[in-house]
Order: sequence, then C-alpha cells, then structure tokens
Amino acid sequence: MILLAALDGLAYGSLIFLVAVGLSLIFGVLGVLNIAHGSFYAIGAYVAASAVLAAAGMGLPTWLAFPLFLISAILVGVVVGGTVEALLLRRVYRKEEVLQLLVTFAVFMILEDAQKVIFGTQPLFANAPMNWLGTIEVFGIFYTNYQLVLIPLVALAVLVGLRTFLRRTSFGRAIVAVTQDREAAMAMGIDATRVYLITFIIGASLAALGGALSSSTTSLTPGIGSGMIVLSFAVAATAGLGRIEGAAVAALMIGLGRSAAVYFAPEFDVLIPYLIMVVVLLIKPEGLFTTLQTRKV
Repeated sequence: MILLAALDGLAYGSLIFLVAVGLSLIFGVLGVLNIAHGSFYAIGAYVAASAVLAAAGMGLPTWLAFPLFLISAILVGVVVGGTVEALLLRRVYRKEEVLQLLVTFAVFMILEDAQKVIFGTQPLFANAPMNWLGTIEVFGIFYTNYQLVLIPLVALAVLVGLRTFLRRTSFGRAIVAVTQDREAAMAMGIDATRVYLITFIIGASLAALGGALSSSTTSLTPGIGSGMIVLSFAVAATAGLGRIEGAAVAALMIGLGRSAAVYFAPEFDVLIPYLIMVVVLLIKPEGLFTTLQTRKV
C-alpha cells in the first residue's frame, strides 16, 4: 500500500511541478505573483484536448497527440502569455504589489469567462493518448504508463532543461543578470523588456504544458485552473518563492502527502497540501529554500 501511494504521489507531484515551476520562474525574474497562471494551465488543457479530438476526427494516428501537446503549450504561452505580459503586466512592474495582484486576478477572471465562451461548459475528455501508451502492472495493480512514466519523465526533463538553460546559455545568463540587478544588466546592453517577455512566455508555456498533459487524465470543466493555481501557490510558498529546484522538492512532498492521505486518511486529502505548507512556513517563514534559485545560478 505504501508503494502504491508513493507511485501515485510521484505522478501527481510531477504534474503539479510543471505548473508550479513556471509560477516560481515568473516570480523569481519578474517579481510578480501571477494569479492568472492557473488560466494558462486550463487553456493549455482545453487547447490540447481540442487538438487531439480534432486529429482523431480526421483519422490521424494517436501518437501525434504528443507533439500536439507541446505545440499547444507553446501556442498558449506565446499568444496568451505574451499578450498578457506585453499589454498588461508590463505596465505594473514598478507599481505596488497589491495592484499587481489585482491586475493578475482580473486577467484570471477574464480568461475564465473566455474559456466558457470558446470551449463551452460541457465536460471535455480526450483520453486516447493515455490509452495508447498502455498500462504497467505493479504488485498486481495496473497503472497507466502515461501517468507513471511519461509525466514524471517530462517533469524531470523540464527541471534539467530549465537548469541547463539558465546556467549554460547566453540568454539564460541574461535572465540571471536581470534578476540580480536590472539597472546594471541594462547598462551592460541587456534588453530587460525582452527578458521579461520571454521569461513570462516560458513560465506560461510550462503551465500550459501541465494542462496539456492533464487533459488525457481528467475531465475538463470550467474552474480547473482555480484549483491548480492554489496548489501551485502552495508548492511555491513551501519551496520559497522563486526557487526552481525547490519547487520540485515541494511538489514531490505535496504529491506524496496528498497521495498518502487518499490511501490512509481520505477525509484529509484536500487538507494535506496546505497543512504541509503551513507547517513548513511556521518553521521557516521564507520557505524551505531561502534564496531565489535564479539568483544563485
């Protein structure tokens, strides 16, 4: 039973990480706590599910769903995320934090209504990619390879890729420079506005990728973004806002904790993620990891 709970927690934590790491990246670089991040997750899920269903309707092979997931995530990040950053957030970077929160909350509400107008209110489910990958038996219990193998591997690839990008590429080092000292970076010729835009697009794309992957595992209904953004905030706060590798640790902690509750105390499964966050913040108010990860790259 403990092993089964651990496997479920790994899959769940990996999915949360994909969304939370985008939130942490945006906060670490732009200094904005983006409430609209949950909408990027939801729109990514809807766009991916719609694309998969459309491809199936045209008789295209099921494996095409996986590149469609990536394309959908990038499309949402560039179009929706880029538009939000360029038209709205760029105007409030120097404003008070409460104004930033109000703006991102307003964007969240607008995007929630937009989802209902575009995709409707009926549940949407596209599970063909999950079924196509088959199942694996673990101690007599069958798990889908999609949840047990694919999602954790994608999360690991994102973690390694993001760290490599920030450490080894010139643009990644530009992101770090802007994070540490925006004025000094601009004096050295770095375009901070471009850095902010691309960072926001990357963060939004990661949230949309999490949504795209979840579209095969759950029925999509209006409001799915609100639940995920709360969980993402819990992960980011537990790790320490702005931490990247810390988000992976916190997501795994919360995923395992929630999974254990489902198996052994199901009445507490909703409470456990926030209980973990509260306990951590009572002991370490700044989170498990005290310094912004991007500032140490």
